[in-house]
Amino acid sequence: MTADSPSRSGHRFDRLLDTVFNTPHGFLTPRGKSTIVAIGATHRSAPLALLERLSFDEAQLAKYLGDLVERDHINEAVILSTCNRVEIVVSAEKFHGGYQDVRNFISDVTFLLPEEFVDSLVVTHDADAVRHLFDVAAGLDSVVIGEHEILGQVRNAWQAAQEVGSVGPTLNLLFRNAVEVGKRARNETAISRHVTSVSHASVIMAERHLGGFPGRTAAVVGAGSMARGVVDFLAADGADEIIVLNRTPGRGAQLGAAVSRSGGLDQLHSVLATVDAVFFATAAPRHVLSYRELEDAMAVREGRELLLVDIAMPRDVEPEVSQIPGVSLLDMDALSRFAAEGLSKRRREIPAVRLLVEEQLERFLSETSAREVAPLIVELRRRTEQIVAAERDRHASKFASLDDEQLAAVDALLNSTVGKLLHEPILALKSSAGSPRGDRLVGTLRELFGLSE
Repeated sequence: MTADSPSRSGHRFDRLLDTVFNTPHGFLTPRGKSTIVAIGATHRSAPLALLERLSFDEAQLAKYLGDLVERDHINEAVILSTCNRVEIVVSAEKFHGGYQDVRNFISDVTFLLPEEFVDSLVVTHDADAVRHLFDVAAGLDSVVIGEHEILGQVRNAWQAAQEVGSVGPTLNLLFRNAVEVGKRARNETAISRHVTSVSHASVIMAERHLGGFPGRTAAVVGAGSMARGVVDFLAADGADEIIVLNRTPGRGAQLGAAVSRSGGLDQLHSVLATVDAVFFATAAPRHVLSYRELEDAMAVREGRELLLVDIAMPRDVEPEVSQIPGVSLLDMDALSRFAAEGLSKRRREIPAVRLLVEEQLERFLSETSAREVAPLIVELRRRTEQIVAAERDRHASKFASLDDEQLAAVDALLNSTVGKLLHEPILALKSSAGSPRGDRLVGTLRELFGLSE
């Protein structure tokens, strides 16, 4: 893909989504019509080593969002960064300008040259971008098809952008619809039955590797939603002991009664010497476990094998540890292969979810189209009311003999006549909004009635 390529989908839509309404706060300055652009990399488009270099530090998210919307062509922005994807969704003045701004932003914050990552980007815009985000929220684009965690991650990304003021009417409407279709997919279809999350899949994968968790001990490094999911599934699978380690020890204890004990990351070395499996699910920007640290820990295990499951992004474990005798390392690549094996049941639900996505897409486009022409209709009515009022005032002397009731009847007749004259043009404008014909009608009405751009 090149910077001149509008979309990998191959089909370009003519709709331009409008951002004419004022935003109440933040650093947004609406600049007229906009296009929605979604640019990202996933486990399908990028190798794991590149994907982790493209991931964003959660602690810097507000700064990154501010950087995006301060660029020349971007009005609104949301960043979605998970264990298997990085998505940047923006409302931009034009596709090419928005694409260039996002590409340059990625290069600036990751210190990668554009040629190192552009071929791994998935780029969509307008209706294709909307459909893509709806697919993501519905679980159709996840490592584990139908998984629950992605919907919460989409919602959290949107809320984070709202908190710093990097979203306005366009992306607020988009993400509200995305969350809605994500809920519908899980409530109205069976797409989320059986394996329900990356956490669940990782525990099942580890269970198969070890032959079950009863009689075994496991450690979980991290205390976020992914780690909580791992703890819950380990407990359900009968693990004898579950140890949670986290940078902030108190958070580990909050993961529930299933946790046997919790502590800080300084205890990782001693835990590695005793447990059967360790799950890594932190948001750390760099490796939590190095080759040398694990090599030292394995020296005291007296030949006992150790399973490591790394579902963090960036990865928590140096990939080279898999070369240490007795160590088995399962990462997101292994999880992708495992998830593909159990896809058949959920795959049967994909057509039903696709129908929901298309239905939600039409609803979204209808709403944006109506919003696009609403200010013009208001302006058109205001202009005709001004003309009627001016003409009535110009001929006021002719109505001097009329009483209030008769004057009201004249006003009602004038307004009714104007309303009927405008009825068909307004209907045509609403029905064709968002299409090339609609754009022509907008231009014609502005020219005929002397309305401002």
